[in-house]
Amino acid sequence: MDETISQLSFEEALKRLEAIVHQLESGDASLEDSIKLYTEGQQLKALCARKLADATARIEAITTDAAGNAVGTTAFDAGR
Repeated sequence: MDETISQLSFEEALKRLEAIVHQLESGDASLEDSIKLYTEGQQLKALCARKLADATARIEAITTDAAGNAVGTTAFDAGR
């Protein structure tokens, strides 16, 4: 992955990815530029997916007792 891409925040990467999609959809880029943009887009998509997975892994759910008092945390399960 390009070092400059790996340094982007999730928000920066997503903004750049949206710009690339717009540019590719417009059809204004040459074939060579389109290939470069697509490659950059793939790297940005991978970065965003990794950052989302990392964030999900850090989320914890607060557990409570019968009275509703916080008693601890457990790993968050998005499927619940």
